[in-house]
Amino acid sequence: MEQLSMNLLGTAFFLFLAATIFYAVSVTGRKWRDKEGRMTGNNWGKLGYLSSILGVAAALGYFFTRWAYAGFAPVSNMFEYTAFFAITLSLAFVILYGIYRVNVLGLITMPIVMLMIAYASVFSTDVEPLQPSLQSHWLEIHVITTAIGQGILAVSFGAGLIYLLRTIDLKRKGMTKRTFGVEFIMYTLISVLAFVLVTNIFGAFDYEANFAYINEEGEPAEKLYELPPLFGPNEGELLTEERMQPWFEMPDWIVSDDLNTVVWAFGTGLILYGLVRLFTRRRVGALLQPLFKSVKPHTVDEISYRAIAIGFPVFALGGLIFAMIYAQIAWTRFWGWDPKEVWALVTFLFYAAYLHLRLNRSWHGEPSAWLAVIGFAIIIFNLIFVNLVIAGLHSYA
Repeated sequence: MEQLSMNLLGTAFFLFLAATIFYAVSVTGRKWRDKEGRMTGNNWGKLGYLSSILGVAAALGYFFTRWAYAGFAPVSNMFEYTAFFAITLSLAFVILYGIYRVNVLGLITMPIVMLMIAYASVFSTDVEPLQPSLQSHWLEIHVITTAIGQGILAVSFGAGLIYLLRTIDLKRKGMTKRTFGVEFIMYTLISVLAFVLVTNIFGAFDYEANFAYINEEGEPAEKLYELPPLFGPNEGELLTEERMQPWFEMPDWIVSDDLNTVVWAFGTGLILYGLVRLFTRRRVGALLQPLFKSVKPHTVDEISYRAIAIGFPVFALGGLIFAMIYAQIAWTRFWGWDPKEVWALVTFLFYAAYLHLRLNRSWHGEPSAWLAVIGFAIIIFNLIFVNLVIAGLHSYA
């Protein structure tokens, strides 16, 4: 059943890829012809939507078959949570697309879903027993609700990004704050792609570098690197022969192998981004901008707002209220200023501020789109950097 669940996730990935292709053809204007050769309208978006629905069904099949095999909700590690986050994003998209029928939203959202699934697959996919602190039904209630809220909020990022690509002049000479912001978003997305590529390349060669080191509790331990160690563990000694020595030694409060992973992601992303700029001689955002010329800005602005208005209370329920109940059960306190808890609070306060500012019409449009993008960046920072780099009670993720 474990293999079946992974096959279903792989099937979902390729269905989302098919949906991306259909939406791309839809946006570029290809249309059906009837038997007499007359244009009958653009139905490629319908095929994209059908493929998206089938992808969500396959992804949910993965989730529930893995749940049945493991005996608990598959949301307890980086692979499982990131994959489920991708599923909630795709589900939220399917619902919102059914209301607004904006094909270009699929062209942005489906690749993000695929990137998240690909990123999740970088981590161990093995089903592992739960740690004692996780053996509670409140794990399922807290984490699933949080992921659903974040998935809905992530749709606002896609809509906000479309708004920015539609309205900002990215072809003008000189770099402004607005064009720099859009290009930085493009660079970040490229970095995720580069990280997936470089991890699979080193994985194909079975690269490993094992270190003996002193952990945060002051005890001897071992740490395995699956990418060349730019940042080594605290008081680390390389045990694997014919592997490069780390450039820097990290303090014990930083998870060095995960910091190493983050640096590899953004470093290779910078190289790939530079190559795209070098060969095209254009900004990445400017390359994509022609796809959005037919988009109505007020429509994607409304989608972004509606996604946050729906996702915010769901996230607040799962990420704060249910989280505090679960923390009391697992650690006998509602709040402990753990890094994960702090950034969940930051996320809550940010989106609360967004909804407050949105009451003022001057914050509609581009300011709202930028806030939607920044909010998603906070979510991803919490998911990746806080989970992987900063040691805390949630480091098991």
